[in-house]
Order: sequence, then structure tokens, then C-alpha cells
Amino acid sequence: MFFNSWSSMLRVVVVGSLAYVALVLLLRVSGKRTLSKLNSFDLIVTVALGSTLATILLSRDVALAEGVTAFTLLIGLQFLITWLSVRSRRISALVKSEPSLLLYRGQLLSEAMRRQRVTEEEVLAVVRAQGQLALDDVEGVVLETDGSLSVIQRTEQPVGRTSLEGVSVHEKRSS
Repeated sequence: MFFNSWSSMLRVVVVGSLAYVALVLLLRVSGKRTLSKLNSFDLIVTVALGSTLATILLSRDVALAEGVTAFTLLIGLQFLITWLSVRSRRISALVKSEPSLLLYRGQLLSEAMRRQRVTEEEVLAVVRAQGQLALDDVEGVVLETDGSLSVIQRTEQPVGRTSLEGVSVHEKRSS
């Protein structure tokens, strides 16, 4: 059906505007982390918030107060889980995955790639996207906890701490 009634349209405008304002206010209060994409848990919360907003907008069965309560619950649970994960390694391990090294010092780590279901072509594509021609110029390619791939360029300068600290290395080759 293309059109139900003007009252339905007015409801979407009014309830949608109020739900949007409520969501923005709740997100501002909860902080930047609520909509981050640091791991799969964060992605789930973001998708759930969007789905809840759509339901509030389009379903007459969900009152605005119920929708705002759902927003508050999702944001509150996300805040609680992230607060606990910062304070407890055990909670953090349950919620977050570790980043995985897929290429190290120019060598593809086939076992890690197979375990993470990443193809050689995907790794090569991300290396090319970073403007690298030779794999030997790459210190590492990391599959991050949010599913993105990071390329770390090799440097000739001595380094102290590196961004590869804490990266899961299942198959390490030396060069």
C-alpha cells in the first residue's frame, strides 16, 4: 500500500523526531564508545539501536516511552559491559576477540589466514590499497577486532614498543 492516512504520517514525524532526539541525547550522555566499532559486541549494539529506532518509527504497537526504554537498556548494557571489560581481563576476553597477525615481515601466515577465513587475495588487496608494492616492505598485516585489516609498514629505524603488541601470533616466521 502506498498511503494509509495523514495521521499515520503525522505519527511517524512526531514520534520519529522525539525518538531521534532521545537517542541523540542518550548517546551524548553515554559517550563516544557507545557507537564505536571496536569489536563485534559494539557492532551489535549499533545495529540494535538502529533496529529499535526503525521499530519505534514504523510500529504503532511500540509506544515512544517503550522505545526510549529500549534505547536506555541497550546503551546501559553496552556501558556496563565495556566498563566491566576495562576492569576485568576475564570479561574482556569474553566480549572481545584478539587481533590476528596474517602477514609478518613479508611472509603470509597461511595457518592464521585459514583460521580467520581470510584469503591471500584479500591480504594482497589491503597491502595494495596502502600503496605498498613489495610484501617485504610490510612489517605486518593485522586482522583487527572489528574485522578491518591494518597494514604496518616496515621501518629501518629501531623501535621500542610496537603496535603489534597483543596481536595473536599463531604462526610466526622470522626473516
